[in-house]
Amino acid sequence: MQESPNPLCERLAADVDAAFPELVVAHQDLVFGVALRVVHDEHAAQDVAQEVFVRAYRALRRYPERQVQELRLRSWLARIALNAARNEVRARRAHDDIDDTAATLAEPGEGPLRLAERNDERRMWSRLLRQLPDRYRLAVALRYIDDLSYPELAETLGRPLGSVKSDVHRGTALLRAAYDAEQRARGAQEAAS
Repeated sequence: MQESPNPLCERLAADVDAAFPELVVAHQDLVFGVALRVVHDEHAAQDVAQEVFVRAYRALRRYPERQVQELRLRSWLARIALNAARNEVRARRAHDDIDDTAATLAEPGEGPLRLAERNDERRMWSRLLRQLPDRYRLAVALRYIDDLSYPELAETLGRPLGSVKSDVHRGTALLRAAYDAEQRARGAQEAAS
């Protein structure tokens, strides 16, 4: 199935230097998010993201115009980010730990109690996600946090579409079971108090 041409890819093929800043702005959150989920450190993830865009720029300068026009940018950049982040982890021999870097901004009219509850909930989900095996954690995070489509996810992870769908399904089932167990334990603890 041939996808319709991506206007940004067309601009990159015509003039990488002029269009590259647009590529960075459009995909910096995705690249940083993928890096953060693998390296588990905000500063290291920023370094990895910079390296990803340097690699992408160099590749785009080398690729023939036709190849640039046909790129699927999100999955291509996510794959570069995943590889760069894995290299960083190997180099640092980092421990498998996910930082909770989600913003803690209050919504209009939200009081301090609700904000504290949301932050507790965010930390709980981060902890539950952290407990998943790598295969499921990465698939779930890329699908639901970074919003990659299943085809983009398969391309990013270099795995068959059916396998990544299965990993996402299994990962969400494990998350659901862990959440339910946590809620039961919390309920029992409150009943005992």
